[in-house]
Amino acid sequence: MNLPSINSLDLFNKKILIRVDFNVPLNSDRTIADPSRILQTLPTINYVLEKGGIPILMSHLGRPNGKVNLDYSLKPCADYLNNVLKLNVILAPNCCDESTLSMAKSLKQGDLLLLENLRFHRAEEHPEEDPSFAKKLSELGDIYINDAFGTAHREHSSTFTVAQYFKGKSAAGLLLEKEVNYLEKLLLNPTIPFYAIIGGSKISSKLGILKSLASKSQGIFIGGGMCFNFMKVLGHEIGDSLCEPDLLSTTKNFIDECIQQNTKLFLPKDILIAKSIDASADTKIVNFNSNIPDGYIGVDIGPATIKDWFEHLSKAKTIFWNGPVGIFEISPFSNGTFCLAKHIASINDCTTVVGGGESVSVIHKLHLENKFSHISTGGGASLEFIENGSLPGIKALIS
Repeated sequence: MNLPSINSLDLFNKKILIRVDFNVPLNSDRTIADPSRILQTLPTINYVLEKGGIPILMSHLGRPNGKVNLDYSLKPCADYLNNVLKLNVILAPNCCDESTLSMAKSLKQGDLLLLENLRFHRAEEHPEEDPSFAKKLSELGDIYINDAFGTAHREHSSTFTVAQYFKGKSAAGLLLEKEVNYLEKLLLNPTIPFYAIIGGSKISSKLGILKSLASKSQGIFIGGGMCFNFMKVLGHEIGDSLCEPDLLSTTKNFIDECIQQNTKLFLPKDILIAKSIDASADTKIVNFNSNIPDGYIGVDIGPATIKDWFEHLSKAKTIFWNGPVGIFEISPFSNGTFCLAKHIASINDCTTVVGGGESVSVIHKLHLENKFSHISTGGGASLEFIENGSLPGIKALIS
């Protein structure tokens, strides 16, 4: 992919408008619970500063639905940046009014301007309703950098529309470039055997990635709530477990696709079931090829599955993982997901890529960040990239 890089641009004494992803979780006292997304964009911010550029950062936080709501203010992010960078970090009270434009014009080297939440404006998520919003954003900077991989799959004003005003003066930041390099390797040249582990609650949200991986990988491991569609298709009762009945025929078609493409489909050997989704609920293990009794819910993969999957995954040279294989937020149902994370982290001579979302929170919880080749900052974005080979925010930089 001919993705323009920030390294190719002259940044000296220029205002660099950077789309970052500071959509971080906040504690009840509005301090940042997990600063990972901010930390991962620091290389780009520091690069701009080192080259004599003046960063103007823009991001969203939460879902304020197009209205000013100070519960979603980016002030905690400005405070965090101020402490980390030891710079004059200025928070603009708006992101594109006249006062913000005046603030941007007065910036000097060593300053950093963070615009207030883009989603305080409805036009951020609905650029077609007010094209002038993107134009106003563009007037703040000389160069546009997209470093927000987690939102690059959205055709929003700050990730897509604004790029048209920076022809020949836009590029990917270091984080976005890193994300594309790792995910593109999965698409074009993975070292084999290449295995994918796909979990999560619903098969409907993973159909695209499953079909794409069936033609690219040597095997796909299916866990989480979505595995019960497969269990049902194979003729077994699933009790009160998650199921999307409308997608049973699609599930059957996917099984057939894997057979036709000689892609091994690894379904669980056994399942941990519970009377209710509660830490104190009665539990037991059942064989995947048997039936789950009425009144029970599948909540995790079982020990036989863990043993079987470990044997196969240990031979992998490339692994892509997206989605937990059980309800890991509840301690008795977390064993499968936690064991899986630890095992992947222990495999030698293997490129291991985690596709954002809940899988990343598991890795952080277990302090395994340094044991994986790449941890993507975008769950939905990473899935869409593997499915389609690009994203709207990336295409906007290339076109």
